[in-house]
Amino acid sequence: MIQTALPTVNMPTRALSLPNILLRAESAAVLIGALALYAHQGGSWGTFILLLLVPDLSALGYLVNPRIGALGYNIGHFYVLPALLLALSWNAGWSAGIQLALIWFAHIGMDRVIGYGLKYAIEFKSTHLQRV
Repeated sequence: MIQTALPTVNMPTRALSLPNILLRAESAAVLIGALALYAHQGGSWGTFILLLLVPDLSALGYLVNPRIGALGYNIGHFYVLPALLLALSWNAGWSAGIQLALIWFAHIGMDRVIGYGLKYAIEFKSTHLQRV
């Protein structure tokens, strides 16, 4: 019988190293940029607030187990997907899609600024930025 162990992640709880600070600053730039572009698009701020936390539904996989939870969360918090939505919406001239992509970018940026990074399959609290 082959056993595979999950990797051990020994991360400090609130370490603000230079790379951590730079990653959070980068995320703040994404958040601010998404907010500015959303305002420029003339999107509804009520809609923005209503949809801002929708990407967190991707964490529902944690109800099954940490591996599925981490996979779902990471897919929902991966910058490439809102970038694809933005590019496709821009190309199609679909302003609602552009606004949805900007809300999604803002959500990911906001999460990472406060320390919610991409998840390891061990548990929800183990992220690439810190242990929350």
